[in-house]
Amino acid sequence: MSDAALDHIADRVRLAPDVAEALRSGGPVVALESTIISHGLPRPTNLAVARDIEAAVREAGAVPATVALVDGTVRIGLDPDALEVVASSDAVVKASVRDLAVVCARGGHGATTVASTAQLAALVGIETFATGGLGGVHRGAGETFDESADLVTLASTAITVVSAGVKSILDVAATLERLETLNVTVVGYGTDRFPGFYLADSGHPVPHRVDAPEEVAAIVAARRDLGARAALLVANPLPVERQLDPARHDRVLLEGLAAADAAGVRGKDVTPFLLAHFHEATEGESLRANTEIILANAALAARIAVAVVAR
Repeated sequence: MSDAALDHIADRVRLAPDVAEALRSGGPVVALESTIISHGLPRPTNLAVARDIEAAVREAGAVPATVALVDGTVRIGLDPDALEVVASSDAVVKASVRDLAVVCARGGHGATTVASTAQLAALVGIETFATGGLGGVHRGAGETFDESADLVTLASTAITVVSAGVKSILDVAATLERLETLNVTVVGYGTDRFPGFYLADSGHPVPHRVDAPEEVAAIVAARRDLGARAALLVANPLPVERQLDPARHDRVLLEGLAAADAAGVRGKDVTPFLLAHFHEATEGESLRANTEIILANAALAARIAVAVVAR
């Protein structure tokens, strides 16, 4: 991003020095969401994992840029104090795209979702983004119209997103249909099957397969030349031996959905409710899988970012 463009948003957006330098010099940068830190992992594990995620990006040769709002300012790259605020403050709200301006105007703290991280990363010129699992179409959406803002944002944001597919608590088949309709390109990394977050195989195929970061970089270059406006989703599964036991997963999911319905949990509160239920019901196995997912995705995203700038 040009210095003039950065100056235009300087009152609202602050880049960490290493992120700003990498963007100016054309170096590899990986955006990281912060909702996983504030709402996706329990304290104090969340802060340690957040540091490990950034370390995984650095070890693979890229600059990590964790995105969040602190005191009403968008931060692209967090210093230790800001990272601790996101991990420990009860005042941090889950901020999707629709919430960003409100949190900024009120001087609040906000943890960015996939949608808001993607939008803010693209705003400053970051082309690669790592997350755990995407949001998508919720079960029963035919009646509730409950669909994550992640999908419509990725439909208009030309960024490469590395994730373990979409969260297995969603309607995966419907989500894949929406991704196709929205022109989001989907490739499986080292797999012909679309992963389901905790599960290596959601039961659905991927339309395309890649087996190396350089293959992804070639697709990124072709998309740039062809004027692609939607995201590229790189679906990176957990190894089969590291996934949750599928039978246990399905049982816990059904129990969690029933509990959410009984408690009247709706909208954006469903995902954190179900993730917390999984953590308790699987005696920490889902937390183990969740942590391994984001670390693997961060490292792969960094390798892809390095390959993209090397072309």
